Amino acid sequence: MKKSKLTDHELVKRFIDGEQSSFEILISRHKDKVYTYILLMIKNEHLAHDIFQETFIKVVKSLHAGKYQENGKFVSWVIRIAHNLIIDHFRKEKQMKICSNDEYETDIFNSPKFSDKTVEDDIIHDQIMSDVRQLVDFLPDEQKEVILLRHFMGLSFKEIADQTNVSINTALGRMRYALINLRKLVEEKNLSLTFT
Repeated sequence: MKKSKLTDHELVKRFIDGEQSSFEILISRHKDKVYTYILLMIKNEHLAHDIFQETFIKVVKSLHAGKYQENGKFVSWVIRIAHNLIIDHFRKEKQMKICSNDEYETDIFNSPKFSDKTVEDDIIHDQIMSDVRQLVDFLPDEQKEVILLRHFMGLSFKEIADQTNVSINTALGRMRYALINLRKLVEEKNLSLTFT
């Protein structure tokens, strides 16, 4: 039987048993779908290529570590890994919003646009964002996912519904419960999430 006719599950098993060529078939079978998904989310070809490579490096490590269970389609599992790497990228990008003055002829830091907020405002804003991000981790996975997709990745509820394979009403419901649970957590932890 030709290897290309084997199922994903059979190819994964062969790869784990040491047959490198089986993984090459898996990559060629699913690369277009995975890369397209990443590119649609990232909208930057160079970065999409980097995340694509990182995804398959993580797939290899996860397979060797025995972290793959055949509880669905292999490609869905790979896209989930890519999805998590994309979220990590956006999270790091938000934390590293750094602007260099060297790239501009005028002194951008003397612009009125940058003088509206004080250093204290920035510190408070960063602390609030950090507190909210930590609170999100306490939510059930389905609610956490909808918050991250909506507020950290800027997806519409239609896109969230498509990404998570649920109806728009279910995605909206998860957001509603996520916000209710976040409010409860804010009260329980006695946090102030406003500028005073």
